[in-house]
Amino acid sequence: MFLGLIAAVVVVIIVIVALWYLLAGRLKEPAPGPSPGPEKPQSQPASCPDVFVLSIPGTWESSATDDPYNPTANPASLMLNVSKPLQGQFPAGRATVYTVPYVAQFSNPVAIPPDGQASYNTSRTEGTAKATDALASTYRDCPLTNYVLAGFSQGAVIAGDIAATIGAGNGPVPADQVLGVTLIADGRRDGTSGNDVGPAVDGTGAEVALGGLDLPGITMSGPRQGGFGSLADRTNTICAPGDLICAAPSDALSLRNIPSSLAALVGAAGNPVHAQYASYVVDGSGTTATQWTEQWAAGLIENAPVPAHS
Repeated sequence: MFLGLIAAVVVVIIVIVALWYLLAGRLKEPAPGPSPGPEKPQSQPASCPDVFVLSIPGTWESSATDDPYNPTANPASLMLNVSKPLQGQFPAGRATVYTVPYVAQFSNPVAIPPDGQASYNTSRTEGTAKATDALASTYRDCPLTNYVLAGFSQGAVIAGDIAATIGAGNGPVPADQVLGVTLIADGRRDGTSGNDVGPAVDGTGAEVALGGLDLPGITMSGPRQGGFGSLADRTNTICAPGDLICAAPSDALSLRNIPSSLAALVGAAGNPVHAQYASYVVDGSGTTATQWTEQWAAGLIENAPVPAHS
């Protein structure tokens, strides 16, 4: 009788944990994109832009229902400091700027009561799917368009993951059509992949520091295996000292102390350092992270090829 009761309790606990994981959401990696055809066409439709700029906002800076061409979900979104100037500088035919609309949330996995937000896994999976679909559909309809990718925080993780799949030859667009990638406060920063912009920074991204942690709704993926592949020389990372999202010291986030690490991780997205990349200076001329990213993207667009249109 006693053993039967214990067995029943164990089964109930297993069911509860399984439901917790299912309801919180599982992380899905970017799916392989379409394979490029054997030959590129000589021209593309007149409606196609020369350059497609993919901008991915960070946590709490987007919405699944936002307008990707005129985002208003969060007027203070950091990436608007990059996307709006580009839209003002270039006509849509030269550069179309697409801001990925996704839930962009990060629920505390151990909050009691639950905080009502979407889990990190759910949010990141949705953002990745929408970004990948936008790239794949553009490549399908506009085979000669080139691409610029940029993201902040959770958006940097998503953009970096997609860049890694493209660099490995499995992405939604060919690597030779990606002009460049810039990741601001990338949670999967490993300290060696890509080109660092700004002062040298110690530590690694939170997902690297907590690599292997897999709780309901929050999977820490560790470093990107293979880095950015063939896009390594075209991928830039910007990280401010003291930002636990991208520069976590080994004693700040650790699998040895999961409760305190989770508390630090959830709070890191709203800490002052992480929120001030619009004023974080990355060079001797006083250029901020967002100014640098906008100028970098503008330079790529100005020098991008002009495909023939039919």
